[in-house]
Amino acid sequence: MNLKSQTIYAVIIAGLFFITGIYLVTSTWVNVNRTNQNITVIGSAKKEIVSDIGILRGTLQLQSESIKQGYNDIQSQMPLVIAYLTNKGIKNTQIEIFPISSFANYEFTAQGFQTGRINSYTVSQRFQVKLTDVTAIKSLSLSIGELNQKNLPLQMDAPEYYYSKLADLKIEIQAEAAKDAQQRAARIAAATGQQLGPMRMAKMGVLQITPRNSNMVGDYGINDVSSIEKEITAVVHAGFEID
Repeated sequence: MNLKSQTIYAVIIAGLFFITGIYLVTSTWVNVNRTNQNITVIGSAKKEIVSDIGILRGTLQLQSESIKQGYNDIQSQMPLVIAYLTNKGIKNTQIEIFPISSFANYEFTAQGFQTGRINSYTVSQRFQVKLTDVTAIKSLSLSIGELNQKNLPLQMDAPEYYYSKLADLKIEIQAEAAKDAQQRAARIAAATGQQLGPMRMAKMGVLQITPRNSNMVGDYGINDVSSIEKEITAVVHAGFEID
């Protein structure tokens, strides 16, 4: 075999190796690309809940020239509050009374500097009523202002409403949101002629507990305590392989 023939033979062999290499690389890339195909979707679930715990908090607060007088006044007024609550059908075991607290009110100059002289003392005592009858808490919150007509220095907070089985419900609704994400991904895969593979990623979003029919959304979640009827919404970001 002469030199020219050897050169041609070598070129042909090299070409065959090159073509084979290109085929192997392309085939491997296609296979890897197929296995790396995925889809990311957002699933959600919503449930309506009704609060089963209501809490109403209030404070007796007054100013007095002496701590002793302030304490005496509070101790004589709190029984009137308790009597009002019991007359409304509230049991003593459902009423919680907190310790009396006080602080000094100092004198200030016209320039805003404290003189060190005490003008008076603010004395207060908090209480709360906790019921499983949330409608009774709502009714009480609307009527207890009557005590102000008896010259009781009463300050009331807005009633708060809670759902006692929220921990279990959170797990349930997050599972439903994940299932919704899977169903969405399956429909998208089917629409493109592909099949949905296993889940590769899941990230739970924050829960939104809002008043019913509300469109409120918070980046860090919302936990509404102002309404008796609520909605809890869960969101899941999920990724699936596509076969």
